[in-house]
Amino acid sequence: MRALHPIRRLARRTGAAAFAAVVLTAGMQTAVTGAQASVRLTSTPTGTNPYSPAYHHPYRHGVVPTVARLRQMGRWTGALVSARNLMYGGGIDGIGVTTGHEKVYLVFYGSQWGTQSTNSNGDATFAGDPSGMAPYLQELLKGLGTGGERWSGVMTQYCNSVAIGSQTCPSTAPHVRYPTGGALAGVWADESTSSPFMATGHQLGVEAVNAAAHFGNTTKAANRNAQYVIVSPTGTDPDGWLQNGFCAWHDYNGDTTLSGGPVSSPYGDIAFTNLPYITDASVNCGQNFVNSGTAGLLDGVSIVEGHEYAETITDQNPAGGWTDSVGAETGDKCAWKTPGTPGGAFDLGTAHGTFAMQTTWSNLGAAGQGACQAKHSIVT
Repeated sequence: MRALHPIRRLARRTGAAAFAAVVLTAGMQTAVTGAQASVRLTSTPTGTNPYSPAYHHPYRHGVVPTVARLRQMGRWTGALVSARNLMYGGGIDGIGVTTGHEKVYLVFYGSQWGTQSTNSNGDATFAGDPSGMAPYLQELLKGLGTGGERWSGVMTQYCNSVAIGSQTCPSTAPHVRYPTGGALAGVWADESTSSPFMATGHQLGVEAVNAAAHFGNTTKAANRNAQYVIVSPTGTDPDGWLQNGFCAWHDYNGDTTLSGGPVSSPYGDIAFTNLPYITDASVNCGQNFVNSGTAGLLDGVSIVEGHEYAETITDQNPAGGWTDSVGAETGDKCAWKTPGTPGGAFDLGTAHGTFAMQTTWSNLGAAGQGACQAKHSIVT
């Protein structure tokens, strides 16, 4: 894919009808903070709508647009201002947020990943992984909740089982838990068949259900705090990510709007992420967004997966968890903010290395007005 020059400020689409946290005017986009008012269009749009169903589809929760998509949105006439804080959606099947220790299962989907080996860190590596995305993801998820990192602390303010529309959580409510000791729960290379060139949402959901079976998570309780990251191999186009202008999204198997339809699960609800081979999109999905040269080649991998991880644990069955009034989730409101600016992307240090990450939305930030934060004390 031809590399494009990076643009640092990105808009997000999330939820069933979300236009999140940006001002869009002809030829311009400006990230905004929670101090602004609710969403509003101040002029009549003209031209081709960049939020067409191809990009702005209900099942693509927490979707991160590419730089090319951002440029298109920048040409869209109209002004759009985000809502302020996140609100609880009431849960779906009783599930709003992840309340136990986070269990993230990486699923490397398809025979294209090639011969598997193990490196000195105990990570699975693959001959068909030219950028080294697989071991990088494993070290990222192993490192969450280690080394005193407090990026994960931001998410612990959100909870389950409060009134619909609540913006705060009492101490008695079950909160998102801090992932002490790491979030990685398992790795599976499913090379039983090739990954489809353009997997549908349904096919990705089926793979997530298959992964639950593979890992022995065959009860509703076993999947209550689990998420399955379906990582497609290089050269594939899961859900048409390259032409539809996004980098990743998350959902759960029961979503009736999934392309190809919902997925039946005998193991309870299954949360999963569509994570393409991020480096195939180069700077369009975050390469060198925080770090220059070779140190930043995988920046987009940790930024995008961190975005989807944070949104899954705070909105596990979308949109029953925490979203703002236009559907934006905790990662969407802070996506692709320029490093070095307030709420900008940064390097997160853990016991397993340093990883480029974005900030996430904190209702407790700015004295309750809300803000994008890189860290927060653990809320219990």
